[in-house]
Amino acid sequence: MSLPEIALITTGGTIAARPLPSGEVVVADSGEELLASVPELGGIARVRLVELFNIDSSLMTPQNMLEIARRVRALDRDENLAGFVVAHGTDTMEESAYLVDLLYAGEKPVVFTGAQRNASERDFDGPRNLLDAARVATSPAARNLGAVIAMAGRIDAARDATKVHTTALEAFSSLDRGKLGEIFDGTVRIFRSRPRPSNLASLDDIEPNVALVKLAAGTDGAFLRAARESGAAGIVLEALGLGNANPDVVREVERCTASGVPVLVVSRIPLGGVAPVYGAGHDLARAGALFGGNLSGQKARILLMAALAANRKTREPLPGLLDPHLEL
Repeated sequence: MSLPEIALITTGGTIAARPLPSGEVVVADSGEELLASVPELGGIARVRLVELFNIDSSLMTPQNMLEIARRVRALDRDENLAGFVVAHGTDTMEESAYLVDLLYAGEKPVVFTGAQRNASERDFDGPRNLLDAARVATSPAARNLGAVIAMAGRIDAARDATKVHTTALEAFSSLDRGKLGEIFDGTVRIFRSRPRPSNLASLDDIEPNVALVKLAAGTDGAFLRAARESGAAGIVLEALGLGNANPDVVREVERCTASGVPVLVVSRIPLGGVAPVYGAGHDLARAGALFGGNLSGQKARILLMAALAANRKTREPLPGLLDPHLEL
């Protein structure tokens, strides 16, 4: 019996990085070099290498992320492929994975992975993560989960996963959602399924010009105003607590929505969602703001990029496009 075939899509990141003589760590290894460094992959799957980018993920743009999603969808038409592994830097991995999750309705696993240590370090975690990702990509149990992140033995849904530590090997968590599964001793274990709304999966474009504004005590409407005046197509507001803001911010939200710039409110708090419960939240709702459930600011920004593009394409109101994704 022949091994299953996967597509390994490489984009750079620490998993492909090495230090310069000066000590600066930069992306250095090509996709071919990365693949050659983990010969054990040949015992799990036949690998089709797709070299897409070779950049630090701090340089990843929404258009780069869209290109990953487009490539996955194009390759998904090949019935010979069992799944996909995307090697990616951890800085923006959760955003790329979430955009792919929104735009991909296929059954095959799309597994993002990377490394917290570069290839020159003794405890380089790239090979193990890459092997685990390949195991997930070829596992029948992982079908219909959409895009996931597999790092340090964890499997987290792209919608829920967020980077929680700058240096620890277990860099990602789903916080109160809990992980989808794990890879233990080479075996893939899936603990639960997850809903996958597909109302945005037919999109071939996004609206990249969405701003993210975070509130702190005493923050006024200046950053919202700057976003509106610079031509932002939408704004995500990381508000206080349950979704609250001071009157100056509320007034600027009202100006934004009146000028056709939607404002999606989430919380700066990592756990829990938002709702117009307190007076300040009601004021934001009356100003025309939409509420983004329990999404993080960076995830809400990705969702709004997709929803704005869908709104232009279908003319369906934004609340109807956003709602299926807010409380999953």
